[in-house]
Amino acid sequence: MYLGIDLGTSSLKVILLDTDEHIIDSVSMPLTVQHLQPDFSEQNPHDWWQALQQAMQQLKTRQPTALRQIKGIGFSGQMHGATLLDDQGQILRPCILWNDGRSTAECRWLEQRADFIGITGNRVMAGFTAPKLLWVQRHEPDIFARIAHVLLPKDYLRYRMSGDFASDMADSAGTLWLDTARRQWSEELLVACNLTISQMPDLYEGNQVTGTLYDVLADDWGVPRNTPLIAGAGDNAASAIGLGVVKAGDGFVSLGTSGVIFSASDQYYANPQQAVHSFCHALPERWHQMAVTLSAAASLSWFSRLTATPEAQLAQEAEQHEAGEVLFAPFLNGERTPWNNPRLRGAFVGLADSHQRGHLARAVLEGVAFSLTDGYRALQQAGCAPHQMIATGGGARSQFWLQMIADLTQCRIIVPTYADVGAAFGAARLARLAIEPEALSHLTSHVVPATAIIRPQSQPDLQARYQRYQQLTRWLCQQEG
Repeated sequence: MYLGIDLGTSSLKVILLDTDEHIIDSVSMPLTVQHLQPDFSEQNPHDWWQALQQAMQQLKTRQPTALRQIKGIGFSGQMHGATLLDDQGQILRPCILWNDGRSTAECRWLEQRADFIGITGNRVMAGFTAPKLLWVQRHEPDIFARIAHVLLPKDYLRYRMSGDFASDMADSAGTLWLDTARRQWSEELLVACNLTISQMPDLYEGNQVTGTLYDVLADDWGVPRNTPLIAGAGDNAASAIGLGVVKAGDGFVSLGTSGVIFSASDQYYANPQQAVHSFCHALPERWHQMAVTLSAAASLSWFSRLTATPEAQLAQEAEQHEAGEVLFAPFLNGERTPWNNPRLRGAFVGLADSHQRGHLARAVLEGVAFSLTDGYRALQQAGCAPHQMIATGGGARSQFWLQMIADLTQCRIIVPTYADVGAAFGAARLARLAIEPEALSHLTSHVVPATAIIRPQSQPDLQARYQRYQQLTRWLCQQEG
């Protein structure tokens, strides 16, 4: 058996996988986010640990025999979070999360101070870890002076489980302190943030063992002593491993809270001018590039709350109505690719008295698809757009939505039989690859079982609305700027 732990933003999930990669059981524990001020987004790492403890006790009650057969534990988690510890391993402040936008001024300053773009292949964005630390230094200098360790969220759980300060290449690339091509910490970039390599965790590939579980936890959770802990990956790279997206040209499109187009590659590519994310993949000698829109399914959830209408009903109404003149810009929390603007805000445009809820719902789905198409085009300009994409995330249940994306990008989309596998499955699979390395050849040659293959069609009206959407987003950027 293998255990996969995924520390998300809204929940912590643990799955139990057997050696045939069947999911034996899973537990999900809810988490909350604190927004103390506009643009602030934080969580208390202690809450993550309590959620994991509760999840393991539930699994122990339901699967005591299976837990005694655990061979390895893999990790996945939300990226970019700044988890700060003192020299005693104590939490110094709440973790500043990936969707926190407070450090915009620090981003501009850092890009002028050091070659972040050249070394990492990425623009300095408020969501990444590096500008968060500069913000702490400027606004909370007493806390900054006490920092002994900077960890990413999932790696705080690893520390609590083993005492090891360790991380993987894929997640660490999202800090903006990693030399992405060379897969090592950049002293130049750390110095720019007044940090040292000694404050960083040790680096491992995603399928390498970082340490072993404490005996006291092994006994409490009912798993074998000396159970290996495996490095794992950030959530998107782990999801890619779970979906089998490892070969150059493979990709996925995720319609979760945020939207992602992920492209695997066997070399380092970059397009920082359009905010393409260029990171290491979770396996050695592999990289990945991502285009990210911050409010994908979150846009539909927002409209659901606003209209007090279930999301499934809105999706159904969207299929029954043409958007017509209505456009929606899905910038409810700012935007990453291609605009790199945390303060950009969304809009409905073209409303008329004749429009009903269904017209607006259709516009919401189209707006997200338009934003993802912008991202796909940015990947094309980087030379690394995927040849085909596997659909994942909650929004992937809507083939209507996926057809829009296929038509706009002219890239076929595979709907797998396991569309909701998620990052926890990838974390467990990385654990298996660490203990059973021979399984890697199966992964790289694996053909994804599909329930549907969505082939792109010609949709002139949709393409025309996309062109109008591009004009709208340029105008919105001008208003914000």
